[in-house]
Amino acid sequence: MKDFRIVVITGLSGSGKSVTKRALEDIGFFCVDNLPVMLFPKFLELRLQSQGEISKVALVMDIRERHFLEEYPRIFEELKNEGYMMEVIFLECSDEILLRRFSETRRSHPMAEDKPVIEGIRLERESLENLKNIADLVIDTSDYNVHQLKDYICKYFTQASSLKKMTINLLSFGFKFGLPYDADLIMDVRFLPNPYFIEELRGLTGADKKVSDYVLKRGETKKFIKKFSNLIHFLIPLYEREGKAYLTIAIGCTGGKHRSTAVINEVAKSLVNGNHIVNIRHRDIEAN
Repeated sequence: MKDFRIVVITGLSGSGKSVTKRALEDIGFFCVDNLPVMLFPKFLELRLQSQGEISKVALVMDIRERHFLEEYPRIFEELKNEGYMMEVIFLECSDEILLRRFSETRRSHPMAEDKPVIEGIRLERESLENLKNIADLVIDTSDYNVHQLKDYICKYFTQASSLKKMTINLLSFGFKFGLPYDADLIMDVRFLPNPYFIEELRGLTGADKKVSDYVLKRGETKKFIKKFSNLIHFLIPLYEREGKAYLTIAIGCTGGKHRSTAVINEVAKSLVNGNHIVNIRHRDIEAN
């Protein structure tokens, strides 16, 4: 087994790969951008000859390199068979946000050529679907600015490397704003009574005691949280056994402001005392 950490950063153009690379550089990774995939094995071989001077590397590889799509499946598989511990981090983003980013930077999309940017985005998304499916971690950057993404990456990799335990990301969201791309498990709590229809609770969120009491003190909520928490605790060691380092659990209600927020915060209480890293994010709590 090769005793150093290898992170491959890939994903959609405009999704934040450069920000991710800079964040990893800040926490001590040796980073290379746009390495031809055919040179990946040679690069790792040279690293082995450096006698431990470099303990962790991160490489950005994507469709800018013309042989990437056709060659990465074979090369990645060969490297894993040779004993390299490789993590694939896939970044993606909604079409709407990607269009805005390309418009703001006035960059052309590498797969658009003389076509509209949206066609390049959709073609790239389709071309990378198989790579996304084998990724160890998928990050949807639609709701992150540059600083938030950098903070997330730094926190994620420093915590994961120090504890060597699964990272559990708990996410509340609103169905009317779309499903989260990066969720491994999605639960719908719209079966619970909605505080939105209580005038004194409408302007509050599930983080406020009045709303959380309204949601959490109901008998059906207590039963649901107990059963769902038991399911999570049952699944975690099974995922860990299969080598999964990251688990994203999303709970949604209509707007992502009341029920899902309260329930996620309560579910987290059953996980924070375990030997895992637990992150909580309320994606749509400020949305209208």
